[in-house]
Amino acid sequence: MTWLTVALLGAYHGVNPAMGWLFAVALGLQERRAVAVLRALPPIALGHAASVALVIAATAWGLLLVPPVVVRWAGAAVLLGFAAFLVVRRFPHPRWVGMRVGFRDLVLWSFLMSSAHGAGLMLVPVLLRLPAGSGHAHAGPLPARPDWHAGAMNGIGALGLHGAAMFATMAAVALLVFRLGGLGVLRRAWINLDMIWAGALVLAGVLTLVLG
Repeated sequence: MTWLTVALLGAYHGVNPAMGWLFAVALGLQERRAVAVLRALPPIALGHAASVALVIAATAWGLLLVPPVVVRWAGAAVLLGFAAFLVVRRFPHPRWVGMRVGFRDLVLWSFLMSSAHGAGLMLVPVLLRLPAGSGHAHAGPLPARPDWHAGAMNGIGALGLHGAAMFATMAAVALLVFRLGGLGVLRRAWINLDMIWAGALVLAGVLTLVLG
């Protein structure tokens, strides 16, 4: 169930236009070729993965240094605080139509957008549920620390599964929108996901606490 949640979160991130498929469609319309849409997706996925990897690394590092309850409360606080910040700030989504960008530009843009929206933070409650191995027990009544090797393998697995689900979903949505008429279809049937995204952050924060 935990791994399924990781995949579903990847699919959810792939549906959100703020994570990059809208940018890919705009570049495809600019060149009037579907291949341009597909060419833009790998660097966008890479930038997103880099942002998520930072959260995974920070969570794993925290579990090695402090008790899990501290990481749980800190993660919940960051998630709820980030959700409140997004609601108050309401990040505008820039219009990228007509811009000429390269691979490195797309990676950097995707990394910044994913980080600014707290995409990786949504995985915190899931990461805390992944098995970390038995580790090495301390002398006395203290519990064993998580095994860093097992934690690293689970983190890599979570990143790969999340990224694959996001890429597949993002590619499907981008190509569908491109084939249906591009940005025109979005003007007729646009769903504002900003508040839904903030709500997902709040839900992740609550789950971080209650699933301990």
